[in-house]
Parts: sequence; C-alpha cells; structure tokens
Amino acid sequence: MAGVPMDQREGWIWFDGEFKPWKDAKIHVLTHGLHYASSVFEGERAYGGEIFKSREHTERLIRSGKTLDFTIPWSVEQIEEAKREVLAKNGLVDAYIRPVAWRGSEELSVPARNNTVHLAIAAWVWPSYFSVEEKLKGIRLEWSKWKRPSPETIPSSAKAAGLYMICTLSKDAAMANGYADSMMLDYRGYVAEATGANVFFIKGKDITTPKPDCFLNGITRQTLIELAKRNGYTVTERHIMPEELVNFDECFLTGTAAEVTPVSEIGQYKFTPGEGCRTLIDAYSAEVQPKRVAAE
Repeated sequence: MAGVPMDQREGWIWFDGEFKPWKDAKIHVLTHGLHYASSVFEGERAYGGEIFKSREHTERLIRSGKTLDFTIPWSVEQIEEAKREVLAKNGLVDAYIRPVAWRGSEELSVPARNNTVHLAIAAWVWPSYFSVEEKLKGIRLEWSKWKRPSPETIPSSAKAAGLYMICTLSKDAAMANGYADSMMLDYRGYVAEATGANVFFIKGKDITTPKPDCFLNGITRQTLIELAKRNGYTVTERHIMPEELVNFDECFLTGTAAEVTPVSEIGQYKFTPGEGCRTLIDAYSAEVQPKRVAAE
C-alpha cells in the first residue's frame, strides 16, 4: 500500500459503531474537529494479532477526550471489541491501529457543547521503521525552533490533535535539512521530546529521561522504563539541559511507531548506539511479541 493516499486505500473502517468501506469513511468540511482541533487519537500496534497494551491506550483515549471536555460515547469494553473487529475485518495480524474521536458538524464556532462526538478506528500495515542493524546506526536529529508549551497553556496530558501542529512544523523542517527528526525543548529550555517520540540517554548502566511534566508520558516510554530496570539499568526522570547531552554515550527514542530507535546525533551532540540500545531493542521486541519470540 506504499504510495497509496490514505483516503484511497482498500479495507474497512469502524465508524460510529458500524463498518464502512475505507473510501466512504468521510466527514463534512465544516466539522468542528477540523477547524478547532477538538479531536483526540491513539497510535497502537498489533503484534501476532494482539494489540500491545490495548486497554491502556483505550483508557488514555477516553481520558484525553474528557481533558478536552467531551465524553466519547462508547465504553472501554466496546472500544476494545471494536479494535479487535477492525483487525479481523481487514485480515490483519501485524498492524498499526488508529482510533480517533472528534466533535462533529452540528455547529461551527468556538463553543462546542452541542456537537456530537464521533469515533472511528482504522488499521493498516505499518512495518517497523528499520531493521535492528539499521537502527543501530542511529538517526540524526536537529533542534526544533518550536518549544513544548507550559501545561498551563495546553492540555499536555492529552493525546490531542492540536498539540501536534508544532510537531509537523518541526519534523518537516528537519527532513528538509536532511535530518530524520527534530528534538524539541520545553518552554523552560529543558530537553523535552522528539516530534512523535520520547527520548532516553544512556551512560553505562544509568539511563536518564526527561520528566514528562509538559509533554505526553508515552505508553511505550513507560514500558521501556520497566524493561530497563528489569535489565539492570537505573532510570532517572529529571529535567535535562541541552548542554548536558555531552555527558551521555547513547541515546534512543521510544514510541508506538518508532518502537525503540537509537539516535546518533542531536544537533552538535554525537552518540554511538551500542550495548544499551541493542539490549533495549531486544527487550522491547520480546515484550511485544512474547509468543512469537518463545516459538522461535
């Protein structure tokens, strides 16, 4: 399906409780979510037919909606069942799953309480970005000119569509300059995250990661903290100034799409992916695909 526009693919999308052919899953141009970003979403992966930490994603989706002051009119159990049905209906085993909820088109103005809340769930094949050997070369990041705002300015605990506007601007700029992604600072000047992934730094058996007090505390991030501790690493969550990056040997990003992706460069700072990155790549692979790894 590479190169096929997202609105022209084949398959089925769960849309407000029923399946619609992929190309017919449409909304009106005057939808509130399009104009005012009253939309929340999740990014999830299925491995061997099972969605990794599916319930945690669904619970966060509902919390994100409540943070934006709307209630998704389906329960956790209903959404969980719908996601399983989406995989089955599309014949998918290893896939990326995208639930998205938004306010509809009854009214178009800043107030939104009279607008119906909709929910759609799509799934498609989205392979891992790189093989292990390719990952261990590390990707290059540049510094973004945009900063993560204060949590008093944005609902930073929600996975809300509007929060990704500066991510798109940052990543597009980085790719135009020959980089794979961009690293963002927060409003205080601390290291925050990449455009769609959290960041970790390694020195020996010590791992340091930014404190998620103004950006999303990713589910993959939480998983990697657990895995690192299981593998004998100490993990410290704290504020990190950019100039501290010179003190670290390895760096990696985490996210549903990125999984565990080593970094070789952030601006002027260099890293050499090594034992730490390989250990955590392997540990994550085993965690998300336990049956498959055991069978092998």
